[in-house]
Amino acid sequence: MTGVPKPKKKYDVKRPTRDEFALEELANQLNEAKSENAEVLLTVWGMELPVRGRIENMDSRTGKVHIQRHGETTKVAFMDIMKVENPRD
Repeated sequence: MTGVPKPKKKYDVKRPTRDEFALEELANQLNEAKSENAEVLLTVWGMELPVRGRIENMDSRTGKVHIQRHGETTKVAFMDIMKVENPRD
């Protein structure tokens, strides 16, 4: 008796976990950049290219950070931000 092969399980790649200290440090960097109206370069989990621009808004209700550059707004989930840097032109 020949059976139908079972479908292979698909495992999603999960976002790396970070401790509370790392998340707090990240939030501090974002707050400082927003208050200074400084341009930031964000390394975002799941995106090939980094996101660059100025922080327009940090929405605590949705957990998204709104980054604006050249009149275009990109919304990034706070938990997906892996690294905040100052861009080098």
